[in-house]
Amino acid sequence: MPELPEVETSVRGISSIKNKVIKSIKVNQPSLRWKVDCQKLAQFQEKKVQSVYRRAKYIVISAADSSIILHLGMTGTLRIQRNDSNFFKKHDHVEIIFKNEKLIFNDPRRFGSMHFTDDFENHFLIRNLGVEPISEKFSGEYLYSKIRRSNATIKSLLMNQNLVVGIGNIYANEILFDAKVRPKRRGKRILKKEAIKLTESSKLILNKAIKAGGTTLQDFLSPDGNKGYFKIDLKVYGRNKENCDVCKSSIKLIKQNQRATYYCPMCQR
Repeated sequence: MPELPEVETSVRGISSIKNKVIKSIKVNQPSLRWKVDCQKLAQFQEKKVQSVYRRAKYIVISAADSSIILHLGMTGTLRIQRNDSNFFKKHDHVEIIFKNEKLIFNDPRRFGSMHFTDDFENHFLIRNLGVEPISEKFSGEYLYSKIRRSNATIKSLLMNQNLVVGIGNIYANEILFDAKVRPKRRGKRILKKEAIKLTESSKLILNKAIKAGGTTLQDFLSPDGNKGYFKIDLKVYGRNKENCDVCKSSIKLIKQNQRATYYCPMCQR
């Protein structure tokens, strides 16, 4: 599933639709994770796109006092294509059509979603989200205050979208390695100086991944069709039994909440 860097890459890739007028929205397949409300989406006709941005793992297309909230799901991708092109891909489910081009949402597994709202902050997908990890609000003080009484593991806390958004499994592994914190440590056992380091590592890893265009492990492509190349910089994820780049110890693989967790038993304490 695309994580924050992949979603941010997609947002930047479609930024050219800003200030363009939506002529129509064509829904080829409404049965996504939630059924697309075609009547509500039709209300965007003749509205100008005022902004395109990311909130957590959602892509938000804002026009006047309304917004389209798009989630890529596990296999969703976006591309911009000229209207006079006849190119069509299987699983092109929704087309947002402008004067000369269209934004196409493709999703083979249909776990993605598209919603319309005129009350963005109170939408059920948005209202309970935590802070953005690359923002100033995600500080060591903030993280420590949220986890210092928690019995949950630090990895699950980093992936808790009500606490901090956008960090999925891949980047949680990488952040914990950079911060030298073992994934199974309980939140209440994390020292304040370690919480500070975790927030610093989060910003470092996520910004590096955004700069590289995300991480391509299976299906992710940016809107220009390019793959993300942060995969070549992964220090622990997917490297079971390989030597750690820092200490040369063997990287370990365990399961946490049905997800793969990779860590170095020597570097991470």
